Amino acid sequence: MQYTIRKIPEQVDRLVRQQAKKTHTSLNAVLLTILKRGVGAADEPVEYHDLDDLAGSWVADPDFDAAMEAFESIDEELWK
Repeated sequence: MQYTIRKIPEQVDRLVRQQAKKTHTSLNAVLLTILKRGVGAADEPVEYHDLDDLAGSWVADPDFDAAMEAFESIDEELWK
């Protein structure tokens, strides 16, 4: 099956071409990958690494917990 897509923004064209060059693949292959991901039909699941640096880095901090205690109480006078 073939499609013709018109009015592709210059920024999109530039980014697709950069991706093709970076991955040493054709524009067609890059666009098919993007389309598949966009409609939820990707061959492999997409991995996100947005917060990986924070995973497992929690450290208990009693000073912080003590400072946050003030936010746990409700001032009844403010709610009248």
